[in-house]
Amino acid sequence: MTAVRRVESTFTGHGGLRMLRRAWLPDAPERVLVLVHGYAEHSGRYDHVGVWFAERGFAVHAYDQRGHGRSEGARGHVDRFADFLEDLERLIAVVREAHPGLPVTLFGHSMGGLVVSTLLVERDPLVHHAVLSGAALSVADAVPAWRVRAARLLRRLAPTRSMASGLDLDGLSRDPEVLRAYLEDPLVFRTMTMSLAGEMLDASARTARSAHRVGVPVLLLHGEEDPLCAARGSEAFAADLRVAGHGLRIYPGLRHEILNEPEREEVMTHALEWLDEKAANR
Repeated sequence: MTAVRRVESTFTGHGGLRMLRRAWLPDAPERVLVLVHGYAEHSGRYDHVGVWFAERGFAVHAYDQRGHGRSEGARGHVDRFADFLEDLERLIAVVREAHPGLPVTLFGHSMGGLVVSTLLVERDPLVHHAVLSGAALSVADAVPAWRVRAARLLRRLAPTRSMASGLDLDGLSRDPEVLRAYLEDPLVFRTMTMSLAGEMLDASARTARSAHRVGVPVLLLHGEEDPLCAARGSEAFAADLRVAGHGLRIYPGLRHEILNEPEREEVMTHALEWLDEKAANR
């Protein structure tokens, strides 16, 4: 396998926030993969993913989203969902400058999948493909109705007020070591502000009905037993895509973090094979 060099740096996000950036770099990359993590976690949890793809010729870049990990911003808060999009656009520009001429794939998990899909729907970024893992395209379906109503009301009255996320941690993975590491990780948190909750709900509903606006091939991957972001969100989004070459894979028995399930290599291999197919058809 190709030797991989790990690099940490920063870039400037929307509004001047200092954002942590990670990269996993082979000596002579042929393609670029930009990883976007989910709610309440951080890019460091994707080290195994970064190494795996870098060993196969990808320059892999990731970052801690605002209010997450080691990036600046109030924990678990965003004023506008568009702030997430603008941060990602800035990173894409940095990555394209670092790797001119190489094809760029966005790879978003959970809330990161929502950020990626919303960016594709609303802003037509300069990328070649996207892979969505357990994308949060059916957020309201997994949240009690009273919590949805409270988030939408309090977003206007007390946007920075925090509430417990209510995540079913057993729904993350069947691997007990993954759960142990998640619970012990000091950069993982379990609250969100009313503003973040409301912005996610609105972005999920808006994006879920706009797949027809996506202009690049998308591969949607989802665990069938995901209790946090229902697989039907990915199924419905895939059904409405109009761009040629999209794909959908629902994994029986897998939970939310399919990249942290015992079958993680099967998932990454499927994504790689799909990307190889896209590269061969370019």
